Amino acid sequence: MKSKRYKKLPENTKDLPSDTIDKILNKIKSNCTTKFDESVDLNFRINNKQKKNEVNLRTVVNLPGGTGKTIKVAVVCEDNKLDEAKDANSDIVGGDELIDKIKNGETNFEKLISTPSMMIKLSKLGKVLGPKGLMPNPKLGTVTNDISKAVNEAKAGQVEIRNDKDGNIGLSIGKKSFDDDKLIKNYNAVIDALEKEKSNLTIKGDLVKQVFITSSMGVSYKLKLDKSF
Repeated sequence: MKSKRYKKLPENTKDLPSDTIDKILNKIKSNCTTKFDESVDLNFRINNKQKKNEVNLRTVVNLPGGTGKTIKVAVVCEDNKLDEAKDANSDIVGGDELIDKIKNGETNFEKLISTPSMMIKLSKLGKVLGPKGLMPNPKLGTVTNDISKAVNEAKAGQVEIRNDKDGNIGLSIGKKSFDDDKLIKNYNAVIDALEKEKSNLTIKGDLVKQVFITSSMGVSYKLKLDKSF
C-alpha cells in the first residue's frame, strides 16, 4: 500500500523521455520528501544475454565525491601488519582469531580486506562470506599487501559494480545533501568504469541498454547517456 507521501509524487515518470543527469537531479531532489537524507541511486539494465555466455560484471569504482556513508572495514593479516592496519583506521583487525570469529558467523562489517597469505585460510569460509558478498577478491582490490591503500579507498567512497542474473546493476552515487557537481562527478566515474569494463568483455552490441535514477524513497527517471558503449 502506497503512503500519502508517495501518492503526492509525480506519476509514470519512467515513461517520460530520457534526459541528462544535470537536468534530472533537481527533480530527484524535489521528490526527496522524507525526513532523512535520501540516497541518490542508479539502476543500469545491461545487455547480459549473449549467445555464447552471459555477462558477469564485477568491479569497483572510487567515487571522487564519496558516498556519504560510513563503511565498517575489517582486515585479516599477519601479525607484522596489524599495526599498519590499525594506523589505516580499520575498524576490526586480526589474524587467526578474527578468522575463527568469522567462521562462527561474526560478520559485523561491510568490507573485508585480506593479505594474500591469509587468503588460504579465508577461502575455506566461502559459505559464510560468499552469500554476503564479503569474500575478498584481488580484482576488487581487497586481497592485497598494501593494506593502507585498500582501507583508505574503501572508506573514502569505493562502491562495487556487480550485475545480477537479470542484468541489473544497482548502486548509490551519494546523498540528496550532496551538491549537483559532486553527484555528477560520481555518476561520470561510474560511467567511465563501465566503459572500461566493456573493453575487457566479449559482448555483441552495447553493454548498457537503459539507465534509471531515483532517490531511495522517490520515483525513477530515465537517464540519457551521452554516448553508447
